[in-house]
Amino acid sequence: MDYQTIRLTYVSGYAEIVLNRADRKNALNTQMRAELLHAVKAAEKEARAIVLTGAGDAFCSGQDLGDAKTSFDSANMERTLRDEYVPLLRAIYDCRVPTISAVNGAAAGAGANLALAADVVIASDRAVFLQAFTRIGLIPDAGGTYWLPRQVGFARAMGAALFAEPVSATQAVEWGMIWEAVPDAEFDARWRGRAAKLASGPTLAYGFAKEAIRDSYSNSLEDQLNLEAQLQGQCGKSRDFREGVMAFLEKRPAEYEGR
Repeated sequence: MDYQTIRLTYVSGYAEIVLNRADRKNALNTQMRAELLHAVKAAEKEARAIVLTGAGDAFCSGQDLGDAKTSFDSANMERTLRDEYVPLLRAIYDCRVPTISAVNGAAAGAGANLALAADVVIASDRAVFLQAFTRIGLIPDAGGTYWLPRQVGFARAMGAALFAEPVSATQAVEWGMIWEAVPDAEFDARWRGRAAKLASGPTLAYGFAKEAIRDSYSNSLEDQLNLEAQLQGQCGKSRDFREGVMAFLEKRPAEYEGR
């Protein structure tokens, strides 16, 4: 696919997907959503980890309100969410390999929730997260009403939704919304190092860990313990487990195959 609104590159075993509409603060339009979906699915087949980040000084300012292909009547808004946002968010959330959002600047509206769809969020300390929806008479969408209560709790999710006030990267860490906030000067090196670490790790175990942690929200304790036993049994049969043990005993770095 000839990408016009994003960049997809492969580096050290992981894929970098860059939202590349810096002149629009990387706002999401119909074309970008289609290209992002294609890139995530392509990268899942080729890479051992995926990073989403933004060009310029913003991560993503959310829905492009000037997108001529998106009419803001009620029927079309619902169609856009169902047909364009849902497949993209599911592709990121259900991805078999670890995903990182490297939030280099402001992440607002659907852009904030696109970031939160990844397994791990690493942000520059100048980044902010903003559930901007009520400022224009809307509710949080693009997964915001799902991610936020699970990540920050009911009270903070409700306050973020109703007041639509920016949450700094440092505050987002304190709330449990994201994994870490990094000084801006160290940001690129940090997320690239994290991505390379995941790309060299046990991909099978990463995938099963994602599955088990997410299923825990709906499972009983008994169901969760049984799921752990089942998935651990599959890990125990893998080449990665054998390699991990041998590397530990031989005091050397493990060389994982994954997949």
